[in-house]
Amino acid sequence: MPSIANYRGIIPAISCPFTTDHRIDEPALRKLASWLAGHDGVVAIMTNGHTGEVFSLTPAERAEVTRIVADELRGRMPVISSIVCEGLADAAEHARAAAAAGAVALDVMPPHHWLRFGFTPGHALQYFEAIHRAAPELDLVCHVYPAWTRASYSSQLLAELARLPYLQAFKVGQRDMNKYARDIQAIREADASKAILTCHDEYLLASMVQGVDGALVGFATFIPQLIIDLWNAVKAGDLKQAMAVQALITPLKDAVYGGGEPTGEAHARMKGGMYLAGVLANATVRPPTEAPNAQEMDALRAAVAQAGLSKR
Repeated sequence: MPSIANYRGIIPAISCPFTTDHRIDEPALRKLASWLAGHDGVVAIMTNGHTGEVFSLTPAERAEVTRIVADELRGRMPVISSIVCEGLADAAEHARAAAAAGAVALDVMPPHHWLRFGFTPGHALQYFEAIHRAAPELDLVCHVYPAWTRASYSSQLLAELARLPYLQAFKVGQRDMNKYARDIQAIREADASKAILTCHDEYLLASMVQGVDGALVGFATFIPQLIIDLWNAVKAGDLKQAMAVQALITPLKDAVYGGGEPTGEAHARMKGGMYLAGVLANATVRPPTEAPNAQEMDALRAAVAQAGLSKR
């Protein structure tokens, strides 16, 4: 089983193709995973993220998605699986299932009830520890939610998490650039060896130049090469080239995300764009997520054409 050497680079959060009757489309998922893994600069694939419509999947289906992707990429590229649970026992079960399915790391999302009721630092530390105990052979990735949510981690807590030996990376999406900068500093001061990956799909360039180690984004399941090109320009310190690549990405970003953050409907629009670019043969999403309307598809068609990606 391949491990992730350093988590530095581009990690797509893979979309989950469905058949027209809303079953997991295994051949399409295998094809998508293999296509993504074929890009130089992609260092891992993450399953069961928001882009993968994880909240529409049963626990068994989440394990199945990870199994399919890990099997397809066996010996070629490691797979991270997200943990999206409510309690310690629930999370432990999901962790064991992901490990059995072939994941080498787990992206730990905050429990949904924290968004409603909040949490204490002790809650978070217990949650990570329970997941680690359930699957001690797997690395953990801390998924950082927006600063405006009640599931936002303080800079102090992020530093405590960075000191955990089994936690190797942070997927950071504060959507508040001042807190983003403070949090990066806190993590670096706590343990500079831990990888920090932006998940600001909707403003990649601005978040990449803050001293991070790459990106773990759903947007990379759609336009991996453009995001790799952007990251390479940022690493080279070539702002002119980075701005030119971002200029290609921006219309696509606007067509997918509009003026806001990622949502279920944004992920549906992304599937529409992937269909137009020939990445997916079928853009079906699971209800209650709604497919793009005609106006949204027109905007996607124009953006895909402008980026030179049109296949349909």
